[in-house]
Amino acid sequence: QVQLVDSGGGLVQAGGSLRLSCAASGRTFSSAAMGWFRQAPGKEREFVAAISGNGYLTTYTDSVKGRFTISRDNAKNTVYLQMNSLKPEDTAVYYCAGRRNPYYSRSRGEYGYWGQGTQVTVSS
Repeated sequence: QVQLVDSGGGLVQAGGSLRLSCAASGRTFSSAAMGWFRQAPGKEREFVAAISGNGYLTTYTDSVKGRFTISRDNAKNTVYLQMNSLKPEDTAVYYCAGRRNPYYSRSRGEYGYWGQGTQVTVSS
């Protein structure tokens, strides 16, 4: 059983930065692609970023390209989302997700493991 624990959210002013972390249990972390999704009030959960199991390949939704960076430390079973130049429209609950496949996906249906979510609020 894989468990994911998200952390690092908070309240920040527009233009500020936050780093989210997701700690995973299990001995097969390096073979699991990981992703970050977010859900704003009244909206569906949407893809933000994903990374391959070996960390070499990443992909982002267009609205965060150049501002967010996903990375992972397989020795620590942890994936990160560095968020810079935050905007009010980035406000949402952010969820870490994992899948039993080393290749990333942008589809939430491809992920079988989810963190509990961490709130990110960006004030204008």
